Amino acid sequence: MTTKFARDIMVPLDEYPHIPHWHTLKQAVAELEKSEIKTDSGKTLARALLVFDESYQLLGVLRRRDILKGLEPKFLQSMSIHDRKQDFDIESDPNLIDLSTGKMADFLKELAGHTVETVMQPITATVAYDDHLAKLIYKMVSKDMSLLPVIKDDVIVGVVRSVDVFNEVARIIR
Repeated sequence: MTTKFARDIMVPLDEYPHIPHWHTLKQAVAELEKSEIKTDSGKTLARALLVFDESYQLLGVLRRRDILKGLEPKFLQSMSIHDRKQDFDIESDPNLIDLSTGKMADFLKELAGHTVETVMQPITATVAYDDHLAKLIYKMVSKDMSLLPVIKDDVIVGVVRSVDVFNEVARIIR
């Protein structure tokens, strides 16, 4: 069995969901909800979006958790994790939660109008089109990334996802 390269397991750019940096979190949610990526074993939903500027230069990645972070109330963002746990690890009366649902929905809708560039993650690593599987693994682990842009002739041509790297490794070790 031959080992693969980035070019062999990447998702081509035209098949991976991406948005401009001025899109709102609401638009990003809609894009993620409708995105499907074709794989050898069927279809899968994207877990992140690529974010581009006006010149179609890659600026960053917007993950689901980045969107959730962007929708998190500001007063929680300023609290320590310890304080957050204390506030949410209590038993509450489910009837009280219903009282605030309308206000919370309004608040989420307001935050959903923020642009994706406010919460996207910058690109910290890329791989070359001809990089070997071992280098893909190294970059994902050392940079703690689950999505790596693939570059050919100084242009992004696709992305390698951790699930695809994992599936390739699984094929090899079976």
